Amino acid sequence: MLKHYLLISFRNLKRHTGSFGINLIGLSTGIACALLIFLWVRDEMNFDRFHDKSGRLYQVMESSKENNVVLVHENTQGPLAEAMKKDLPEVESSTLVFSLAKEGLIFNLKTPDKTLKAEGVFAGKDFFNVFTFPLLSGRASNALEVKKDMAISANLARNLFGSETNAIGKSIEFEITGMKRICEVSAVFKNPPANSSMQFDFALSQDMLINDLWTNGQVWTNEGPSTYLLLKPGTDVASFNHKIKDYLKGYFNETQFSLFVRPYADAYLYGTYENGKQAGGRISYVKLFSFVALFILIIACINFMNLSTARASRRMKEVGIKKTMGSSRRALAFQFLAEAILMAFLSFMVACVFVVLLLPAFNEITGKALTVTFDLSLIGSILVAVLLTGLLAGSYPAFYLSGFKTVNILKGNIKNPLAELLARKGLVVFQFIVSLVLIISVLVIHQQVSFIQDKKLGYDRDQVIYFDKEGTVFEHSDAFLAELKKMPGIVNASAIQQNIVQTGNSASTYDVNWPGKNAAQAFNFMVRNVDIGLFETLGIQLKEGRFFSQEFGQNESSLIFNETAIRMMGLTNPIGTKIAMWGKEMQIAGVVKDFHFSSLHEAIAPMLFRYDPGKTALIMAKIEAGKEKTTLAKLESFYKKYNPGYALNYKFLDAAYQAQYVSEQRVSTLSTYFALLAILISCLGLFGLAAFNAEVRFKEIGIRKVLGATAGNIVYLLSKDFFKLVMIAVLISFPIGWWAMSSWLNGFAYKVNLQAAVFLVALIVISVLTFLTVGFQALKAAIANPVKNLRTQ
Repeated sequence: MLKHYLLISFRNLKRHTGSFGINLIGLSTGIACALLIFLWVRDEMNFDRFHDKSGRLYQVMESSKENNVVLVHENTQGPLAEAMKKDLPEVESSTLVFSLAKEGLIFNLKTPDKTLKAEGVFAGKDFFNVFTFPLLSGRASNALEVKKDMAISANLARNLFGSETNAIGKSIEFEITGMKRICEVSAVFKNPPANSSMQFDFALSQDMLINDLWTNGQVWTNEGPSTYLLLKPGTDVASFNHKIKDYLKGYFNETQFSLFVRPYADAYLYGTYENGKQAGGRISYVKLFSFVALFILIIACINFMNLSTARASRRMKEVGIKKTMGSSRRALAFQFLAEAILMAFLSFMVACVFVVLLLPAFNEITGKALTVTFDLSLIGSILVAVLLTGLLAGSYPAFYLSGFKTVNILKGNIKNPLAELLARKGLVVFQFIVSLVLIISVLVIHQQVSFIQDKKLGYDRDQVIYFDKEGTVFEHSDAFLAELKKMPGIVNASAIQQNIVQTGNSASTYDVNWPGKNAAQAFNFMVRNVDIGLFETLGIQLKEGRFFSQEFGQNESSLIFNETAIRMMGLTNPIGTKIAMWGKEMQIAGVVKDFHFSSLHEAIAPMLFRYDPGKTALIMAKIEAGKEKTTLAKLESFYKKYNPGYALNYKFLDAAYQAQYVSEQRVSTLSTYFALLAILISCLGLFGLAAFNAEVRFKEIGIRKVLGATAGNIVYLLSKDFFKLVMIAVLISFPIGWWAMSSWLNGFAYKVNLQAAVFLVALIVISVLTFLTVGFQALKAAIANPVKNLRTQ
């Protein structure tokens, strides 16, 4: 029986090559799109879940009410990890992790033979027990026990020493912010996988961090590292969170922070908090594209349904004869379902070819390294998905065709029932709705991304480079800057503590006091230590007062605030106001106009600047426009002579700014491609329906032309019903599109406004595409010879 069904299916596919081709292209495109998104979603959902003890691995978070808003962040105190392990019986292991790469600082590593730059973290003794970064050689349980211990990745071991085993016991000198230390390789670990949010080339000990590099990390009044806990099996997390809420007060009674833990594996997808509550994150994009994949697949299935039911008359005799011969409705339904499933499997095979061809480009767009590995779980998921696709696509045609009565079929007394016409039109409307919502989304996302790229930030990020202060540059910063400013093509140069673009942990303080301050409230100020000329280099505008300058002196006791800080402090005449900060009396020397140093997702925060060249770590230089190539070549040559043994590793400030919006740019690109695919599949279905509509009305068209109807009259006759469906879809899709895009834009503190022009453009695009798709078939029918139409049987 199965062989019989397959034979009939192949014959029908061969007989109706036009509709077969449309269905094959539509379904295979939909399945390929769904497969690509499935690979991406699976990778996103598995991010950070490869750790063996992932179910018990938690990150300590701090919340506080700052500037009248509840904020949540992951910066914690240096002693917190060890204290919680000592004090709390629920904690099996704990570790701090501190990454300077998030602040734009990269380590210089030196051996007798090589020098290179690498990203590193500082971590506690239990780091490799808490996280699963398998050790390939060296001490397994105490790789970071001694201050001079250094665990390096397999790649770094091969780059420096030729192999993993040769690295153990070897010495490596590292330099960061002018500090140099010699460490000994205690272990080599496997390179962190691509689906790990913690990417690093080596790990240094916690003792090295808080005893040498960041001595303020020994006290409870400073924050910086992240703290991770491995809880014992069976721990009630809700009770544990209640227990640790006021834990910090046991060590620092004046603290304004309360603690809670969140699953470490959730941080990647659920990293956004609003007013102290979890409010999504990357999971929003996972859900978004999952729905997009589902809708595109449904659109492809709708094409199959519509074409199958529309061409039902071609198979009525087959159904009538089979019923006369004793075939049951169930058997007929099974036959038509089998045909649909066969079509789904053929489409899947074509889709696999599409996926293989498109995967490299898809990886480039998404920034992933996705591969297709056909394990049992994936094969099982695909088979189930293809089966469901076939059942979905073939369900309505199967039950519709098998439901005809034998007598009516043999008499030719079959008319399209109202329910069937309404169902078919309803499916077409659904296709239009999805296409319109996607068009609206693409237009709004593009507008917001363009707004981000073009918005005036309050400082000049173009032609500005930055690089680490290291070696001779760190030791003689003033002399280096003086020489740098003399170089042709360099407009200005200065130094700053960390990148002006806030990309990670940002230095801040609560210890700022001024006349009239409300002692009951916590006010957090972003802090940047800068050298003279920083504001001029970046084009930050002065509102009142002065910049730091050698002409005025007393820079060390002066502070410069941004407008937001002054408003928050409630100062009307700020210049000269006495300020107490870190136990020292200072005064406000200037106020700069607000500028966006963080993402446009966030409102501008209060910020202050201190003159402290000794604590700056980055050189920032403005290059004359149009002379970037020649100036950088001269700069590299000059740097090599001035700072022997070090390579100039510069980055552009504009690239750091754009890096904040990688997700939005990828969403913009992907949504554009997916919208085009959805529209393409919808147009394929419309093309097939329009062709069939013209075909079944050949005689009517011939008679109308004989009676004097023009080609325009015929085109209007065959197109008007489709445009009515477009108008119905518009009425439904526009409110949906407005709601969806309003919700997405609410994630930005600074955003474009939804404009009527977006919806007008969407209407024009869908109308033009419908006219081109339907109009082509209508025009083809309109210009056909009426004699031929009248002779059509």
